[in-house]
Amino acid sequence: MIQIRKAVDRGHFDHGWLDTYHTFSFADYYDPEFMGFRALRVINEDRVQPGRGFGTHSHRDMEIVTYVLEGELQHRDSMGTGSIIRPGEVQRMSAGTGVLHSEVNPSRDRSVHLLQIWLLPDRRGLKPEYEQKTFPAEERTERLRLVASHDGSDGSLTIHQDAKILAGTIRDSVQYELQPGRYAWLQVARGSLDLNGQTLNAGDGAAIENEPTLTLRGKDAEVLLFDLN
Repeated sequence: MIQIRKAVDRGHFDHGWLDTYHTFSFADYYDPEFMGFRALRVINEDRVQPGRGFGTHSHRDMEIVTYVLEGELQHRDSMGTGSIIRPGEVQRMSAGTGVLHSEVNPSRDRSVHLLQIWLLPDRRGLKPEYEQKTFPAEERTERLRLVASHDGSDGSLTIHQDAKILAGTIRDSVQYELQPGRYAWLQVARGSLDLNGQTLNAGDGAAIENEPTLTLRGKDAEVLLFDLN
């Protein structure tokens, strides 16, 4: 079964400095039908204007993954981490017992386009952690490249949840086998594709269950696939 979440049905707020779309309920956007999917709690598609960003704020007990599509995002946190996240790089922060952090677009003339993703951790009270890795375009082209997993396999980021996050740019056709008892969420970041006979466009998402084989056919469609328990 595949349930499509159309891009136009997401929560949308334009704050001037931030143009944001919420796939699931977040902040002032509430939809009881879309509170998350399995351990996946947040997918926010953000466009942040030059020189603007999210000031220092706190989080706890959440796995936060940042995926930059265009531009750059500057990160600082109370663990002493300072970094720039660019396309092809994925960041993971385990908020755990609590962390203060900020994200700012350091550019003077270019906006940054990103997906911010939250997953519930498998346990509370973890020590805060930070991790960032590069996944070159060639590793994500015409395949689904594992970028985050519970055990950090295949050079992926380590997340504290029984979940896998895969990223890919589909130019023809890719298949993914979903194991029995597993669920998936597919998020289309750019382009359009066919998923098991259903069409998805940029910003669309799909909740997937009881579909052992996923066939993705697209033309330069950039996607994130979440394999969830």
